[in-house]
Amino acid sequence: MALTGRLGLLALLGALVVGLLVPSGTGVVAVLAVLLVLVAVDLALAGSVRALRFSRAGTTSVRLGEPAEVTLTVTNPGRRTVRGLLRDAWPPSAGAADRHRIAVPAGERRAFTTRLLPTRRGDRPAVRVTVRALGPLGLAARQGSHAVPWSVRVLPPFHSRKHLPSRLARLQQLDGRNAVLIRGQGTEFDSLREYVIGDDVRSIDWRASARASDVMVRTWRPERDRHLVLVLDTGRVSAGRVGDAPRLDAAMDAALLLAALASRAGDRVDLLAYDRRLRAAVPGSSATTLLPSLVNAMAPLEPSLIETDARGLVSEILRRTRRRALVVLLTGLDPAPLEEGLFPVLGSLTSRHEVIVASVADPRVEEMARGRGDAEAVYAAAAAERTMAERASAVAQLGRRGVGVVDAVPEELPPALADRYLALKAAGRL
Repeated sequence: MALTGRLGLLALLGALVVGLLVPSGTGVVAVLAVLLVLVAVDLALAGSVRALRFSRAGTTSVRLGEPAEVTLTVTNPGRRTVRGLLRDAWPPSAGAADRHRIAVPAGERRAFTTRLLPTRRGDRPAVRVTVRALGPLGLAARQGSHAVPWSVRVLPPFHSRKHLPSRLARLQQLDGRNAVLIRGQGTEFDSLREYVIGDDVRSIDWRASARASDVMVRTWRPERDRHLVLVLDTGRVSAGRVGDAPRLDAAMDAALLLAALASRAGDRVDLLAYDRRLRAAVPGSSATTLLPSLVNAMAPLEPSLIETDARGLVSEILRRTRRRALVVLLTGLDPAPLEEGLFPVLGSLTSRHEVIVASVADPRVEEMARGRGDAEAVYAAAAAERTMAERASAVAQLGRRGVGVVDAVPEELPPALADRYLALKAAGRL
């Protein structure tokens, strides 16, 4: 039970009026007694909140930044109308418009829609439903809370989806669907055609040329059913924020675009998320179920503020991936973690697989490197130049170990990684 602000105001006004009109304190006591009787009557006539029954329906998953709706149905089995306020409480990151005015007659039910606009990935559970039922006079109210379970999973937004049509068009060209065929080592033979200036002489088919009146070259199409392993580093380096989001979110966006492209190319795609232990694993599935499986696995992932166990990470990849594959490791290019963690165990990975390291660069570093306005800007520029030099050194060391590197700002990383994948397909290395 809770007294409303209206009760306090009436009591104060009554006391003031009686104090002015009646010199003794008898009038004040009488007015207060009347008010207490009215409050008791009002409270007795208020609808019961304990007897209310609740159920939910609506959205169970939504992409980050998109709205969602969850419907709360309130059933009143009591004998009096429940009229007042309802709060459907959610975590702040759910972005819920959670307050409703309610009027549920006895023996009836009413539905109330809570609109959500989440600001973070992951599972957003409903907290509780609180109902305040006012009496007919509005002087007093009954209040109670109820647990009504529901959860909305907020999925990665997949902003890079806009790059998919252009990369699929290039994939179709590589696949021969637009009558544009390529040559390369380790790809599937498609047909023969006449030699033209600029063709690779290694593609000449001398036996076919001997039977024909012109020099003939082989044409190829990219092999299908290759194996792609996407590895998300969820350790400390993924927690650094670039713009308004952690690096992990940008890495997820790049992984989703590459997975969508590779699945359309007929390749098998696996996902691993790892720091000191395995956080998520999605084995290869059909093209229709791959993206839903990936976004559901990625949604609850959060960066861990611990250094990634590179040896355990490589062991997990090798244990799960028997045949040769393209391993895309989405991690940072910080020198210390690479030199102390990844470099010592990288050889066992590159000896069996094609490896690419994809890293999220901070555009602010390049901006700082150009600053010369004052002494503080010059010091910041020097620090930025050192950071850029360290990243360049890390890229060079990875290159010497046979690892390809894609280092780009968040908006450019997904298409750049997709282009590297297409280049490998065109070269017959995948």
